[in-house]
Amino acid sequence: MLKRSWKRVLADGTATGLIWGAALLTVGVLLFIVAYILFQGLPHIDWPFITDVYRPGLGQEGILPMIISTLYLIGVALLIAVPVGVLAAIYLAEYAKEGPVLQVIRFATESLAGIPSIIYGLFGYAFFVTAIKLRMSILAGSLTVALMIIPIIVRTTEEALRAVPRSYREGSLALGASQLTTIRRVVLPTAIGGILTSVILSVGRIVGETAAVIYTMGSAVAIPRGIASSGRSLSVHLYFLAKEGTSVEQSHAAAAVLLILVALINMLANVTARKYRVRGGSAR
Repeated sequence: MLKRSWKRVLADGTATGLIWGAALLTVGVLLFIVAYILFQGLPHIDWPFITDVYRPGLGQEGILPMIISTLYLIGVALLIAVPVGVLAAIYLAEYAKEGPVLQVIRFATESLAGIPSIIYGLFGYAFFVTAIKLRMSILAGSLTVALMIIPIIVRTTEEALRAVPRSYREGSLALGASQLTTIRRVVLPTAIGGILTSVILSVGRIVGETAAVIYTMGSAVAIPRGIASSGRSLSVHLYFLAKEGTSVEQSHAAAAVLLILVALINMLANVTARKYRVRGGSAR
């Protein structure tokens, strides 16, 4: 009996050690990558690098057009994908019943999530750029990227909605609220953390995409005049800098700016979600 107890303790200790080791390894790798990029890039970031245009032949190597193009791409893509993804997730979690229709929707979502980004790029070029004549523009790139992130938003939001306790819904309905009011006033504010997670994951997918963006958004280095103009995102700019191999310092600096930009967007999303959660709680 004592022997079995020692074996159980040893097995539990080994499993716990492996779990903690895997967690520390994951966090350590993340911190190492972030620290390396910031350590290599921050010393090469100055005000002209942030505010100048990119004209290497004239000695101007700023990334202002790339920052503006990236912000356009993120904003328009989220504006298209978030409402579609959240509404689809609400239907799947709150209204849909098990059956062929639900199976088709889930199959379509999983299929969209598994398609390589280069296929999205080719489709975006054939349909958005050529067929409906949007040309290579930020709008065409945003529509293409929106198709890529809709499955992320749908799956993550649906899981967040299903995690809301059933008693919350029953209590609201028992007080006389309609199903739509219950979803709007009770379910969504409670699940806002999961919805926020889907937005953060989507932003990461958008800013890291290159293949689909090159085919649809182009790589113009001028400051875009609107979403109908072509542009070059920061990730595409990083690709061209690495391809040319002329300035490793610029590559590190642009990567550091990209990390900081994503961090700021995530902080803004957290603040917005916190305010929405407070308003939802006061409304209840």
